Amino acid sequence: MINYDLTKIRAIIFDVDGVLSQSTIVLPHEGLPMRTVNTKDGYAIQLATKLGLRIAIMTGANVPSIRQRYEGLGLTDIYLGCSVKIQTYEKFLLKYQLKDEEVRYMRDDVPALEVMNRVGCPVCPKDACVEVLQRSIYVSHLTGGNGCARDVIEQTLRAQGLWRMDATAFGW
Repeated sequence: MINYDLTKIRAIIFDVDGVLSQSTIVLPHEGLPMRTVNTKDGYAIQLATKLGLRIAIMTGANVPSIRQRYEGLGLTDIYLGCSVKIQTYEKFLLKYQLKDEEVRYMRDDVPALEVMNRVGCPVCPKDACVEVLQRSIYVSHLTGGNGCARDVIEQTLRAQGLWRMDATAFGW
């Protein structure tokens, strides 16, 4: 379990490559790189959004399929082509009047460190790089693209008494 008061979490920010998708991408002969997605992550994202937890995507990738996937799950805060993550993070905080301690941030690699040093609850998948593993308060038992986002969302919603197992959990 995690040594953090998850009842104060109001937002969770996810990276795409290595977190919401596996850390490998398919490079087709023609076209944009293709990524995987995990349906359990998708379910948890849409449920959390419906329940009022702010979920955001912050990624250096800039492909339309990412926006399409996460808009389809109800997200409005999708930051693509994000090269200086701390600037985007600060704008996100201001937009929703959030404090660092109200944010969980899940990343897997070095570009995450600047934001991870600011957020209250930095977390990562179990296959993150050493520097990110060392900085994380919680390391998921799952790898990137294989349900680690669901793990973090479910943990948060359960702590807040919001995880659903009844009829309100069904339907998109």
